[in-house]
Amino acid sequence: MSTQPSNDSEAGGAPARQGIQSVELAMTVLRALEEGRGPMSLTQTAAAAGMQPSKVHRYLVSLTRVGLVAQSPSTGHYDMGPAMRRLGVESLRRMDEVALVSEHLPGLRDRTSHAVNLAVWGDHGPVVVRWEYGAHALPITVRVGATMPLLNSAMGGVFLAHLPEQLTVPVLRGQSESEAGALDPFVRDRVDRIKEEVLNTGVATTVGGVIPGVTSLAAPVFTAGESFPLVVTLVMPARGLTEQDVTRLSAELLSSTRAMSEMLGHPVDPRRP
Repeated sequence: MSTQPSNDSEAGGAPARQGIQSVELAMTVLRALEEGRGPMSLTQTAAAAGMQPSKVHRYLVSLTRVGLVAQSPSTGHYDMGPAMRRLGVESLRRMDEVALVSEHLPGLRDRTSHAVNLAVWGDHGPVVVRWEYGAHALPITVRVGATMPLLNSAMGGVFLAHLPEQLTVPVLRGQSESEAGALDPFVRDRVDRIKEEVLNTGVATTVGGVIPGVTSLAAPVFTAGESFPLVVTLVMPARGLTEQDVTRLSAELLSSTRAMSEMLGHPVDPRRP
């Protein structure tokens, strides 16, 4: 006989469905306000939540009483309340994005059997801050703390696609004198092609870009605020790697980085790759 509590009770046997359902419905109302991106009327909130206005009104009354929602005295529209803002600020204060994402790297490594690293944006370009070794030997590995090239690395390609050029162009100039100046047409064309690839597919791919004989796949992890994205990269031997392997590994990487972004509070757009 199973020792797990049923859906209708907690471990002690007390009915729990109604209380849990009420919390979930309240969260549905709050999510409707979040996705509305601004003050909303009762009718708009109910439509976004997929609930009857009379039912939504009762939840809004309770949420307003505890400060999670506020109602405008002049328009009657609803929006996030002071308690919600305090919770959001405190949640962001406590969040160590690198540490939270790092907890997911071993799982990605185990599912793919390949090495995984995590990069952040530094003053001089992408910086590797975590490295999880995979089951496949690599010619060399990159030490934690190393700054990587923008044009030749997969992680660099992701940063090129998602950071403003005010940040990336000076780094491009500084990393290679031959690619300096005002970004000559060859470099500009290469940067544009990298951006197009990443924005269309969600993934940057390099073969032998930094390490000969190594294929790298990189994808962004977005945060809740205005912080720069983090970048997760799969690193694997190019030898014996098929197109089907790359497609499968890219899908796994994208699925993982989407989950990481959602964990950090970023609203994930299902239409994006």
